[in-house]
Amino acid sequence: MPLTQRQIFRRRRIIVFSAVAVAFSLTFYLPLTLLAPLDEVSASVTTIDAPELSVPEITLPNYGASAIGALDRPGVLASAGSTDPLPIASITKVITALVVLEAKPLSVDEAGPTITFGQTDIDYYNTQQAQYGLVWPVYDGQQLSQRDVMNVVLLASANNYAQSLAHWAYGSEDAFVAAAGAWLADHGLSGTTLTEASGIQESNRSTAADLTELARLAIENPVVAEIVSTSSVEVPELGTVSNRNQLLGIDGVDGIKTGTLDDDWACLLFAADITIGGETKSFIGVVVGGPDHPTVAAAIRELIADATAGYSEVTLVSDGQVFAEYDTPWGDEASAVSQTTVNAVVWGEDEISMTVDVEPVRLADAGQRTGSVQFQVGNESFDVPLVLSDEIDDPGPWWRLTNPAAMF
Repeated sequence: MPLTQRQIFRRRRIIVFSAVAVAFSLTFYLPLTLLAPLDEVSASVTTIDAPELSVPEITLPNYGASAIGALDRPGVLASAGSTDPLPIASITKVITALVVLEAKPLSVDEAGPTITFGQTDIDYYNTQQAQYGLVWPVYDGQQLSQRDVMNVVLLASANNYAQSLAHWAYGSEDAFVAAAGAWLADHGLSGTTLTEASGIQESNRSTAADLTELARLAIENPVVAEIVSTSSVEVPELGTVSNRNQLLGIDGVDGIKTGTLDDDWACLLFAADITIGGETKSFIGVVVGGPDHPTVAAAIRELIADATAGYSEVTLVSDGQVFAEYDTPWGDEASAVSQTTVNAVVWGEDEISMTVDVEPVRLADAGQRTGSVQFQVGNESFDVPLVLSDEIDDPGPWWRLTNPAAMF
């Protein structure tokens, strides 16, 4: 049966429109779907709790004043007792040494200039002896290097040598006291007063907080740090000069200075290096006003033990730990993971915070960096890179052609 004109026209229209559709597909749709860039895929961050720490328990003496700190942390870890300035006895000599080194600096391996003793130094000896202060022999014309005199001051704690050292460096006791006052102010030690160089006077006073900072300054000075960690040295004409710090070498103690007034006022400014979790922690602190030195030594050993226990090694992140997930519309899945394990030695009162920062991706290889996780532990920061656990691959032509809504 022959086709009517209408049927012929309709079939021609179908052919034309089909041809147009095919042409459109070949010209626009297929290239757009097969070649168009994929949308970025954002990550879903995994909920992870930061490690929790227990509050340290530190036993502090119930007399005088005391404090303990760590060299890599500001302030103190714990303190107790009077907050008023108390007599510091021969801890004074640490300040004397540091102030003298401001005027007469030395390198660690340097003996320094020669100091010649005279009548003024003999007068210091006689005055100190009359006050039952600790003295070492001196005579008119005696000559010692600056380093030898500092050894006698800081190890043997000779009061007359402290006065002689200060007088030599500044020309008079008054000039030294003025310089010491300026030095204390410059270092923010507002709770400390010095009226003479030896510590025999109770007017030399300080607080436990200031003394902890003084310990920090002493240990950070290489000359003072080396002297106070030495058990004994040989000084010309004087023989063996031994360190009066009986705690030296025990429980990591490597300084700093004893102090004594009468029979019932014992002090010790201390420093100790302890290994915790493979890291060396340097403790600094003081006990002032103990009944005797054995009691003070026992208190400091307990302080160091408690402070050591207050630190712990925690794992911030483990190798392969997942911090975010990628789930693509075409079914590829990958995780943002750490490539390393990071441990930290943490003080028990530190707050640990964590921030995960991950980037959106399109196509990516396994192992490609995709962000980081930042940990804030007290005043220390850790930045750990995150990488993709698996490849995010192209979905292929079939998915592209059958999912136009996901493409545009």
